[in-house]
Amino acid sequence: MGDDSGVKLSYCVVNTNGREYLRACLEAIEAQVGIPGEHEVLVLDNASTDGSVAALEELEAGAAAMRVIYLQTPEGKAANDTRLLQEARGEYCLLLNEDSELLPGAAAALVAALDADPGAAAAGAQLLSPDGEPQPCAWRLPGVGTALAQALLLHRLLITQSRGPETRRVGWAQSAALLVRRAAVEAVGWLDPDFFVYSDETDLCKRLGDSGRHTLYVPAAAAVHHEQLSSDRSSGRRRIVEFHRNRDLYMRKHHGAAAAFAVRALTAFSYLPRAAAAVVLPGHDARHYLLHASQALHPHGEGLREAAAARAGE
Repeated sequence: MGDDSGVKLSYCVVNTNGREYLRACLEAIEAQVGIPGEHEVLVLDNASTDGSVAALEELEAGAAAMRVIYLQTPEGKAANDTRLLQEARGEYCLLLNEDSELLPGAAAALVAALDADPGAAAAGAQLLSPDGEPQPCAWRLPGVGTALAQALLLHRLLITQSRGPETRRVGWAQSAALLVRRAAVEAVGWLDPDFFVYSDETDLCKRLGDSGRHTLYVPAAAAVHHEQLSSDRSSGRRRIVEFHRNRDLYMRKHHGAAAAFAVRALTAFSYLPRAAAAVVLPGHDARHYLLHASQALHPHGEGLREAAAARAGE
């Protein structure tokens, strides 16, 4: 697979029980124009149980440029994206969640950014809320310094990098709409499946950086991100467990045990003022922030990985 196929761009969509969003995601892909060369659409259905399979079978029958991979057992996001990248034929691969909806011209802007910067291996779009508000979507790579900035409530100023009207280098960008050079990701060993979900793209951008490549934030490319995972209240505690477990895994992998401990302590501390403020602010739950603090200090319990394993065993 890869660059010798003549395919310029592979759209790589992971769907996990996202039938309500998937059709809009695929329609937005088909509306993209202005990209040189051929394109293809790959969809991986992650053992969905919400009717996504039937919907995809119908869509696949009417779309010559779309291929679907159906999993019988759910896997993590890093493993899903790697499987799609390994199947893709494009020089570039645009990683998308099923709840990501590209705005017109987004794919062309991302491709143009990588074409113009041979040293860049990844380019992230500006993510928007369903109301159209820009969301933070690119940051400095995590470390003790960024954890300290967060504890001092300076994260918007010193950590968030998705700002301004110009394309710029960033530490990492969110993979809800992330264009990558397929060959560069293959060269660093794909995505690490130890990251079930969360921090998988952070780890990838870090390893790409270590290999001499960098990541871009491209504000000219925009995509609505419906945040299906975070809006699922039934999985709230499991998401928090998974988030902090994988952030700690990232720190231990790239910075060692001592730095990981320092980050856990600083991150836990950063949630305490929010918990205090939530006591008096309407619409906020102090218990939510205290749970974050507890998990940041000592990640434990069952996360999304265990939930997927339980679903696979049913």
